[in-house]
Amino acid sequence: MMDNRFPFTRIVRGLPATVPFVGPEALERRRGEPFRVRVGANESAFGISPLAREAMFRAVERLSWYNDPENHEIRSAIAGFHGVPFENVSVGSGIDDLLGLVVRVFVEPGERVVTSLGAYPTFNYHVNGFGGLPHFVPYRDNRNDLEGLAEAAAKTDARLVYLSNPDNPTGTWHPAANIRAFERTLPDRCLLILDEAYSEFATQDAPPPMAPIRPRVIRMRTFSKAHGMAGARIGYAVADAVVVEALEKVRHHYGVNRVAQAGALASLEDTEFVASVVRSVAEGRTDYALLGEGLGLPTLPSATNFVAFDAGTVDRANTILDTLQRHGAFVRKPAAAPLDRFFRVTVGTPEERLLFAGILRTVLAAL
Repeated sequence: MMDNRFPFTRIVRGLPATVPFVGPEALERRRGEPFRVRVGANESAFGISPLAREAMFRAVERLSWYNDPENHEIRSAIAGFHGVPFENVSVGSGIDDLLGLVVRVFVEPGERVVTSLGAYPTFNYHVNGFGGLPHFVPYRDNRNDLEGLAEAAAKTDARLVYLSNPDNPTGTWHPAANIRAFERTLPDRCLLILDEAYSEFATQDAPPPMAPIRPRVIRMRTFSKAHGMAGARIGYAVADAVVVEALEKVRHHYGVNRVAQAGALASLEDTEFVASVVRSVAEGRTDYALLGEGLGLPTLPSATNFVAFDAGTVDRANTILDTLQRHGAFVRKPAAAPLDRFFRVTVGTPEERLLFAGILRTVLAAL
């Protein structure tokens, strides 16, 4: 409840007292004990690059210095990695930060944006926080409904459309050709945010080529998933230079710390480490698919570092989720129909997968 003693803005007064995610630490405090297996936040179970670890330890020795506010070295490295100009890259403290910047730059209070119903909630959090109006399109056949999103963008005169590909929370994806066709159907004044947090795990046909730059597409990627640096908070956008220039006007220039910059730079160069993580995740997805098949919980095809298990009904999915947490397994599930019959499990190490499988079998036997 808002306190009338304080002059909150009209936008803030109208916001619910919610956050996009309840972290596992908060759940552990409620439980009074730690989880036995943490496979709910799509963190990497496979650590960080040894090169990144060494670089970050060295950077700690200079932690009394401010970070480079221009992010010059890591921006240059990202530009070279993708074969795009330096001025087309913007660095932020994760995709979450970049989403807020893009909404702030492009969405006036009262303007519409379009996203899938049940998609990554942080985007909606920023839209609401800056006074935008989200319009939701339900998933179709467990994938983002590209046709429905395009129709909604035209109908609402949307400023932005948000699309994650590969998708969170389903793990499904659309091939690059479909993404390109979808982009061409959007209204002229509408920009596409293409969230590619899981691009390293995607099939080769999923991510469109980064170059040449598409003027109406803002590509976002992260070091939180395959690179294993979720706690360091660093991600980047690749977009038209005019868009990047606009982000420079409002971003927090000291928002990406010195240690994160150093780690990301080293990790970007360690392509073999990232490839090893991708291979390990692929093995884990296969393990989960076999586990689900044996337990009558079919899984969705996934091009991410998690797998969605189909419980059949939303009530059963909620019961399984709650019981898993009581037995010490942290997992998450979508809240919006028709995806709310699934629960989502991050690919853990072989040991974590074995522990999770045992807990899941115990839970199902009790049900």
